Amino acid sequence: MPLDPWQTSAAYDRAQTGEAAFIAKVYRWMAAGLAVTGLFALGVTESPGLQRVIFGNPVVFFGLIIGELVMVGFFTRVVRTATFGTAALMFLAYCALSGLTLSSIFFAYTRDSIASTFFITGGAFAAVSAFGTLTKRDLSGWAQFLFIGLVGIIIASVVNIFLRSDAVVFVTSCAGVLVFGGLAAYDAQRIKAYAAEGDDRLALHGALSLYLDFINLFLILLRFFGRRR
Repeated sequence: MPLDPWQTSAAYDRAQTGEAAFIAKVYRWMAAGLAVTGLFALGVTESPGLQRVIFGNPVVFFGLIIGELVMVGFFTRVVRTATFGTAALMFLAYCALSGLTLSSIFFAYTRDSIASTFFITGGAFAAVSAFGTLTKRDLSGWAQFLFIGLVGIIIASVVNIFLRSDAVVFVTSCAGVLVFGGLAAYDAQRIKAYAAEGDDRLALHGALSLYLDFINLFLILLRFFGRRR
């Protein structure tokens, strides 16, 4: 099986446990994914041609969103059977595609508020993921409640497309912070189980889970801290 190209040095590996080294890989890949997303999002803001293609036709924009959902589902299904190189390419391709759609926030919010919200999200995410990694409490019981909360947020958001209620937006945003914060803690703890399998491809699986938690938490916090243009 191809090895993760970001292997740590032999001396550094000896200084860490296998679990700690695996967790470090997960967060490195997650950081790489966020960097790719940011670069592609900024690229769209600098290209009027891409802006016309992506936002000039709603079919294209929503087609990209549907493509993201399909890619996540496909990645989850094949990550254990694909080669490491293929899985890594799929992960980075998804992050790039997300950058194209997430570029829309740069036209809705000021860059300063996006940057500050990103750092706020980073601090909050670090806290909840550290809790998930370090706590001795089994968080598997959270999964069902978090899933129910996520479904409720999706349904309320769809209904609010027609209601256009600021109160509903506020409530769903508050609930979203709790749900995605909880998911970040839950997924951080689940990565420890992946480490026991010793499969580098699962580091990519864990990175995608944490990446999605981070992005969704960031978008929700942007509703609170973002300054609209």
